[in-house]
Amino acid sequence: MALQESGEMYLETIYVLSLKSSAVRGIDIGEYMGYSKPSVSRALGVLKDEGLVKKDSDGYIKLTEAGKILAKRIYERHTVLTRALISLGVDEKTAAEDACRIEHYISDTTFDAVKKHVEEHTL
Repeated sequence: MALQESGEMYLETIYVLSLKSSAVRGIDIGEYMGYSKPSVSRALGVLKDEGLVKKDSDGYIKLTEAGKILAKRIYERHTVLTRALISLGVDEKTAAEDACRIEHYISDTTFDAVKKHVEEHTL
């Protein structure tokens, strides 16, 4: 499944918010990402159609199993790439911003090599 960068960003946001609270709402996603309610609604509709998110009986947004797997992968890429850039001397804010851009385009092969390097050479 080839999800667009914006879809990946939504999945990652839902995952990050769900680590903090089991009750994730569309308004929470919009506030976190700085997007309007209609934009969030459209994106959630697409993710729901793709089978990546669902709403529970209380209206809270949950990742499906497939959504959780994909979101975890995206989040791992973000955290590993951020650590890699920081280890190269990039400040934390810039490293996180650049990792956010890179995570959507880096190949699995290259990411696996970066991850291995980070695991072997950083704390």
